[in-house]
Amino acid sequence: MAGITLDDLRRYAVARTLFKPTTLGRAIDRLGFVQADPIRAPARAQDLTLRHRVLDYRAGDLERRYTRLAVEEDCLVNYGFMPRRHLALMHPRQAAKAWDAATEERARQVLDFVRERGRVHPREVEAHFAHGRVRNYWGGTSNAATQLLDGMHYRGLLRVARRDSGTRVYALAQHEAPDDSPTASARRAAALVELVVRKYAPLPASSLVYLVRLLRYGAPHLQAHTQSALQLAREQLASQRIDGTTWYWPADENPASRRWAVRDQLRLLAPFDPIVWDRRRFALLWGWTYKFEAYTPAAQRHYGYYALPLLWRDEVIGWANVTSQAGTLTPALGYAVEAPRDAAFRAALEDEMQRMQLFMAAR
Repeated sequence: MAGITLDDLRRYAVARTLFKPTTLGRAIDRLGFVQADPIRAPARAQDLTLRHRVLDYRAGDLERRYTRLAVEEDCLVNYGFMPRRHLALMHPRQAAKAWDAATEERARQVLDFVRERGRVHPREVEAHFAHGRVRNYWGGTSNAATQLLDGMHYRGLLRVARRDSGTRVYALAQHEAPDDSPTASARRAAALVELVVRKYAPLPASSLVYLVRLLRYGAPHLQAHTQSALQLAREQLASQRIDGTTWYWPADENPASRRWAVRDQLRLLAPFDPIVWDRRRFALLWGWTYKFEAYTPAAQRHYGYYALPLLWRDEVIGWANVTSQAGTLTPALGYAVEAPRDAAFRAALEDEMQRMQLFMAAR
């Protein structure tokens, strides 16, 4: 596709994922994967992502309606929600680190307990088995029952049946025995690579490589196959070199098409929205660096605790930290260069805050 410009890619990156709002199930199906994050500032990342793509979406709708959807919590390149059919691409998952015999025995006992109860809350498991506490990834200590349940979920022994006030409630998982032949494994790996490309396109070459490497989280047992699938994808995807960077996107899409029209609208995005998730791509498309600083010491923050990228038309021009006081949302705005001075921008910002206020209102 000769003649593709960076402006074309910018519009394409925005418009292809900000599709016409639809039902919750269809939106997740079209996105392919929605990254999750537990921080509420003012709402969880999954809710902030879905509110732009689901009709009349309210904060917490995904958790409330989860049991009625063909959706699962699981891992892909990170943790989130995905259409149930994608699980067959990764399960039964073979963890990179095997359990020792003692952990295997504890998991077997818990599995029997879940089989008997049907649904279990982590505190039920802890009350029954008294596993105590263990050192966690961050160097502190965590409830051993919670960590074991998380490991069982990751290995495909359990699934998240629902959440109670944000806490996972588990049930037995059922996965069909996979065809482990090299041909079938290569097919699953290729499907995973296509899934992440369609979610995050257009992708600079370095980001494509990075995403495929991240698939070792969701499919560690397919690493060799995903690397081979990456080589094949480079040959089959559409691509173009612009200003020294090679970009890739699905071969059946044209970034210069009039199909990718951008609305005259302002949106506050989740830090993990597919439009802004890839920080390499962000800098190439919008010419400045955005960072997620929730885990950065307060004194070192430039953008704020939970800065929401500010998308105006097809330009990310700044960020907002949104706080709630007495039920009223207030944005603290920052800009990469300077604030637009026109009346259209001020009206669009007011409209977005009204939409967010409705999104935060109780169902």
